[in-house]
Amino acid sequence: MTKKIKKILIANRGEIACRVIKTARKMGIATVAVYSDADRKALHVRMADEAVHIGPSPAIESYLVIEKIIAAAKETASDAVHPGYGFLSENPAFVRACEKAKITFIGPSAESMEAMGLKDAAKKIMDDAGVPITPGYHGKDQDAKLLKAKAGEIGYPVLIKAVAGGGGKGMRKVEAEKDFDAMLASCQREAKSSFDNDDVLIEKYIQSPRHIEVQVFGDTHGNVVHMFERDCSLQRRHQKVIEEAPAPGMTDEVRKAMTDAAVKAAKAVDYVGAGTVEFIVDGSGKLRKDGFWFMEMNTRLQVEHPVTEMITGLDLVELQIRVAQGEKLPKQKDIKMEGHAVEARLYAEDPANDFLPSVGKVEEFRTEYNNASARYDSGIQTGDEISMYYDPMISKVIVGGFNRSFALDGFRQALEKLFLNGLKTNVGFLTRIAYSKDFIAAKLSTHFISENIDELTFPDFSENDDAYILAAAALYAEEKALNEDLWNQTLWNDFSSWRLNQEDRTFFGLGADGMNSVAIEIKDGYGQGYASIKGLKKSIIAAYTVSVTPSEFLAGNWDYDITDDKVELRQKGKIINVYRRPILSALDASSSNALTAPMPGKIIAVNAKAGDAVKAGDPLIIMEAMKMEMTLEAPRDGTVAEVSAAVDALVTDGEMLLSLEEIEKDK
Repeated sequence: MTKKIKKILIANRGEIACRVIKTARKMGIATVAVYSDADRKALHVRMADEAVHIGPSPAIESYLVIEKIIAAAKETASDAVHPGYGFLSENPAFVRACEKAKITFIGPSAESMEAMGLKDAAKKIMDDAGVPITPGYHGKDQDAKLLKAKAGEIGYPVLIKAVAGGGGKGMRKVEAEKDFDAMLASCQREAKSSFDNDDVLIEKYIQSPRHIEVQVFGDTHGNVVHMFERDCSLQRRHQKVIEEAPAPGMTDEVRKAMTDAAVKAAKAVDYVGAGTVEFIVDGSGKLRKDGFWFMEMNTRLQVEHPVTEMITGLDLVELQIRVAQGEKLPKQKDIKMEGHAVEARLYAEDPANDFLPSVGKVEEFRTEYNNASARYDSGIQTGDEISMYYDPMISKVIVGGFNRSFALDGFRQALEKLFLNGLKTNVGFLTRIAYSKDFIAAKLSTHFISENIDELTFPDFSENDDAYILAAAALYAEEKALNEDLWNQTLWNDFSSWRLNQEDRTFFGLGADGMNSVAIEIKDGYGQGYASIKGLKKSIIAAYTVSVTPSEFLAGNWDYDITDDKVELRQKGKIINVYRRPILSALDASSSNALTAPMPGKIIAVNAKAGDAVKAGDPLIIMEAMKMEMTLEAPRDGTVAEVSAAVDALVTDGEMLLSLEEIEKDK
């Protein structure tokens, strides 16, 4: 028996809320958004038919409060709730609260969630069902000494994983016994903060692992089907970065073994709705039927679901809604796979600075790759804010193709033609992955990023004078292009500032973010251009004729994008931001005497007090921001003069947290 859903409240925010709204609108279903203080002007709020305010910005006071979500659903007469992913999407208490309020929960039962929600219990169920699992300790005894002993029995390296974890949270790799205690404490702290449960399990770490998962779906009629697999091996800090479907190197034989195991796993817990069964796979050689092990099951829609949609032609959100209405799923034989799809997660973060999240206003967000094979799932637009309170993902870039080669070609173009200004992003990092020879050759593992980090993160451009030269030349060319007709749009052939026997001289102030400004002098005369930087004279490029236009002059096929505050230089994944500066600015010399908050966040530990002697690199303050824990270390040897930070305090970007005593200078 089916029951038509008329109005869906989306208990989420950002990209996934916008994604659900689009499908609901296509199906003729009204939508309700919920929002916190920080999200008053968010895109999902503007897109929905109705919107309800549910509280302050911290998720624990808004998006994670079950009573507020249920009240909003009742207030708007919503007959269904879609949880998205994250927040309450895998919370059995939320499912039961919806049932009590006679609101349809678009997802699995509370019992299925509970069975798969705790990794230790899930592994026992899978073991009993005949699904292969990795060796490890999944017991209830959480004594730290016992856990350490079990890790020693399993053999290092091991993984410590929060039993209630997900999304890479509450997971630590431990290489040696000496590191176990600190890693355990950090893992438990993050697990408690993220899931209100600090229990962990210990597993053997597979040395050359790939992460391959299977999309499964169950309906209320007892049917369970799969929609093939996705490879999610490219990760950093156990957070997926690039996903693709199908998995490279997959054979029909291994696919059948893996999808059969996934369907068996779903049936073992009477699963209904969209779910993902994740496997850790031995990637040291060709994929094998006996070379994969159950890792966990996510009882919700996954961030990477669009690549499955691209290869199957199915709308997974629509199927979620139809299953919730009591409809039957397509038969397995009718679910076909065609082509290849790749997805990247675009984050507001700085890969060159250990992926530190970035907050602020999105001054510009646009793409010049308008192709039917490309899709951009986003929760922001130009002018929106990236908040400190939530995950810093901006958008997903998804590209399909006839095969992997075609898909990767479009994927590279989509990334190169994507422009986002106002804050730091990982778009250059993603582009460099897309151009990596090993990635193109499908030499994949969860170690890929860490093993290639130097190649994938561009070095500090402040060490390279050529970056300043290129930026100054770009600005100079732009000025010429604005002031001359097409015939005179050449880099050096201009006489607008011509003086007898003198060169045209133009000055620019440029610098790295947080670095000293440098004065760059462009001398333009007699068909030859030069830049003078800190007294160093370099030829920008060989002499040009009138046939050279500003868009052609950057050596090595560099392209550029100019905004009010910077020049963005691009070349096959290298994105160099050279900032426009006053010509006479100076770096604050006192920076080595203090610790300041690198971004807004919450203080969770202070390990020093006034008068303490510290050494450079000592961990002095631990703070949490945008779901990430970071340790602030002593910038030099010295004595602590003052500690301004307090545990549980909320701090702003640049706020002084701790200062060291001034170094006495020789008299």
